[in-house]
Amino acid sequence: METTLGIGIVVFLLVVWLLTSVIRIVAQYDRLVILFLGRYTGTRGPGLVIVLPFFEKAIKVDTRERFLDIPAQTAITQDNAPIAIDFLVYYRVTDPRKSVLEVDNVVGAAVNLATTNLRAVIGDISLDDVLSKREKINDTLRVKLDTETERWGLKITSVEIREIEPPREVQDAMNRQMTAERDRRAEVTRANGEREAAITIAEGEKQSAILRSEGIKQSAVLEAEGERQAQLLRAQGFAKALEAIYNDAKHIDDKTMLLQYLETLRKVGESESTKFVIPMEVTNMMQQFSDSFVRNEAMDEAKRTNGHAAPRIETSKSE
Repeated sequence: METTLGIGIVVFLLVVWLLTSVIRIVAQYDRLVILFLGRYTGTRGPGLVIVLPFFEKAIKVDTRERFLDIPAQTAITQDNAPIAIDFLVYYRVTDPRKSVLEVDNVVGAAVNLATTNLRAVIGDISLDDVLSKREKINDTLRVKLDTETERWGLKITSVEIREIEPPREVQDAMNRQMTAERDRRAEVTRANGEREAAITIAEGEKQSAILRSEGIKQSAVLEAEGERQAQLLRAQGFAKALEAIYNDAKHIDDKTMLLQYLETLRKVGESESTKFVIPMEVTNMMQQFSDSFVRNEAMDEAKRTNGHAAPRIETSKSE
């Protein structure tokens, strides 16, 4: 009974092993390289795959993009400066058959090839270019690696330098250089600021002077215009005054004019001056006034004598 149970268990395990060996479930990103009695017969997957036990050997290959972490490598630059560089290599398998049949341990071969090409590329570049041209180095490494790994069914998609560590003395020199560069930029920035400030001040003074000149000019123009208007108004006022005087003077008789002259002479006499100038018109008018006064007196005397004829008085004009 125990023997029968043991045989049953062995048969069950054998069946399970056969099923797991024969029936394979291959993921979407995997491929199976099949060798029938050591000879390549094809690549299978993804999905459900039948593999004949004892006759076929299935080697699984991952076709997803993966990366290689290359440890720090010491390389000598063109100007004999040792530097340590570590970088990443991204790749994917494009031909599973070649990755199995053309190379043993394709990943190890890619790592060794990457380190060798790194030293070759760095040896052709100076230290300054290594520190400042990472993108160029990445592209150069990618092209070289992709060209050489193509025969293994690998596609190098990207190379990224992660860190570059120059020698200590180079780092000290770089620090001093960066400090000097920062000082230089600060001086340049300060000088540019002072220059722009001076230009701004000069422009402001120029605009201020222009505005002052314009203000003085406009003020002078307005003042001249005001003076011209004032003179015009004064002239018009004087003309109107003369016109009014002329209009009034047309209706003034000789007696009124004589009284005005006498009033003027009275004012002149009240002054401290001892020299008088009497116009001829005044003497003529005084003569006329005296003649008129005499005639009036004569007429009054005639009326008092009740109608007697008034004596005729002849006056001669004084010269």
